[in-house]
Amino acid sequence: MGCSMVRKETGMSKILYHRANYLVLFTIIYNLVEGGVSVWLGAADETLALFGFGVDSFIEVISAIGVWHMLRRISANGGEARDEFEQRALRITGAAFYVLSVGLVLTAGMNLYGSHKPETTVWGIVVSLLSISFMWYLIRQKTRIGTALHSPAILADAACSRACVYLSAVLMIASVGYELTGIASLDAIGAILIAWLTFREGREAFGKARGMNCSCSRSCNSEREITP
Repeated sequence: MGCSMVRKETGMSKILYHRANYLVLFTIIYNLVEGGVSVWLGAADETLALFGFGVDSFIEVISAIGVWHMLRRISANGGEARDEFEQRALRITGAAFYVLSVGLVLTAGMNLYGSHKPETTVWGIVVSLLSISFMWYLIRQKTRIGTALHSPAILADAACSRACVYLSAVLMIASVGYELTGIASLDAIGAILIAWLTFREGREAFGKARGMNCSCSRSCNSEREITP
């Protein structure tokens, strides 16, 4: 009977890891589509907030590939310590977030100085609403699976998805504000707030690469400190 229970638990774990793997692949595909659409529409409508949001989505793909690799390794070998591939992916992700942050701040500054006005921010509203809907679905599913598997790595990935919700909320507020008031600076201010959030994401990515545990909504702590 004991062996039967072990086999049942092992089979359930494989199913859950399969579902987690599906969610990460869905995240990668979704971010590629969202990034392409956002960058294209942001450039066409000259809205910096939407353009920066799209570039952020592309950077998230690099991080998601690292998570996908991690899940495959954990399901095959066990153990949640990050390997060299995942650490490299995190460092690349962190550097890209820093570059994006600087670029957004500089461009937003020029837009504020020149009183630049986007053509429209309607697509920013549409993209942000879709993003919030998809991210909440991913957060709920990843949290459910991570809790069932007692996996800090999957739960940390779910927490990091909340950062995408914050980015989407900033984009939506800036886009709605501009459409309602026509104040040119709102788009640039939204881009600066997105830059601040991406800077935090970059810092957390480097923290993880150094073997720290970051939930994207709290400061980094040593993995050894939270290991029971």
